[in-house]
Amino acid sequence: MKKLFPIIFIFIFSFPVLGQEGFLFEKGANKVVIPFQFINNLIFIPIKVNGVELNFLLDSGVEETILFSMQDKKEVRFFNVEKIALRGLGAEDSVEGLKSTNNTLEINSIKSTNHLLYIILDQSFNLSSHLGIPVNGIIGYHFLKNNLVEINYDRKRITIYKDTDKNKKRIERKYRKVPITIEKFKPYLYSNIVLNALDIPVKLLVDIGNSDAIWLFENNSKSVNVPTKNFEDYLGEGFSGEVEGKRAQITKFTMADFNFNNPIVAFPDSSSIKNVQLVKDRAGSVGSEILRRFSVVFDYQNQKMYLRKNGDFNSPFSYNKSGVEIQHDGLQWVKETVRLETVPIIKSGDLALKENESENNFKYKFVLKPIYLIANVRKNSPAAISGLQKGDIVIRINNSPAYKYSLHEINSLLKSEEEKWITFEVERQGQVLVFKFQLLNVL
Repeated sequence: MKKLFPIIFIFIFSFPVLGQEGFLFEKGANKVVIPFQFINNLIFIPIKVNGVELNFLLDSGVEETILFSMQDKKEVRFFNVEKIALRGLGAEDSVEGLKSTNNTLEINSIKSTNHLLYIILDQSFNLSSHLGIPVNGIIGYHFLKNNLVEINYDRKRITIYKDTDKNKKRIERKYRKVPITIEKFKPYLYSNIVLNALDIPVKLLVDIGNSDAIWLFENNSKSVNVPTKNFEDYLGEGFSGEVEGKRAQITKFTMADFNFNNPIVAFPDSSSIKNVQLVKDRAGSVGSEILRRFSVVFDYQNQKMYLRKNGDFNSPFSYNKSGVEIQHDGLQWVKETVRLETVPIIKSGDLALKENESENNFKYKFVLKPIYLIANVRKNSPAAISGLQKGDIVIRINNSPAYKYSLHEINSLLKSEEEKWITFEVERQGQVLVFKFQLLNVL
């Protein structure tokens, strides 16, 4: 079964987008505020599709709107459906899907009519198991193209403004203006990297659906070479299979006048991007590990992006030092002890007796908790050397039941800046095994 990682890149080729107006304000509205969930550097927002609310990943790196994991959303009605083949990032072949037109998408006071949707039929294409929340789709260009879209990572909210001179002037007073180009329905900017002692100008896709800091395509530029100090890693998965490559550290990344020292960069291998139709001179992507350090405003109509530093600007760059990728693998019933909130009747002379009796007022309840599975183990990583294997079911982490952690908390633990010791208790083929490893920075 194909597994998904929360870095997803999807490319759909040769399908027209004519007739789609994108999201427009309803009469009388000028601004919409949308709270979002922020998990593993990715933004998730609720959008109604033909009247049914679904959860979407917001991704500036995709052109079309894609749906998946619809098995529990049978009440959604689609119009004018036809079968198609979808192909994208990854080394394998295309997957089967559906194309549907004339759909209505809405959120608060903005609406998109005659919206084109692509539906993935392969149920293994599933973001939910990697994020711990239901995810039903990905939306990009058609959400961003018409209005001024402000992403406040600190407050975890998106504010959409109508594209007016008044709103643009307000933004320009607070933000640094950065020119971008919109090519094949996606935003690009020119920036600089310092790599192997060379200062190299690069054209990068601005990709808020990429949870890494930077991706660089080695074969597209003679100057872009993987640093000697690197390691092979699983980078993610697209429509067409696993995306593999290398991770390394570069000396410097500059975007507008903002400088970042020693960011972690991913270098996908050539077989993983063979299906991607790159725009001219594109050298890679800048992702959310960089962008989350700002408040960001997209102005597609005028080909501008606005940036303002936030409190995370100087946060250190980190990566998963364990080498183990964890995903949800269903739910389990867990018995929990709950203390009864009772108020004892206390009579004069027997205070101590009643207090002792109240300490034993407990009951049990059964609650659904996540099951965690090891989805991937990086070769030669601390987790691999310790003996952990793909398919192991995680029972305990550092002597605490695994279900007490959210997936986000587990990932944060494995990215710790400190070289901590981690203990995993796992079940493998009916046996309970314990493994211990240290988080080591190999860069």
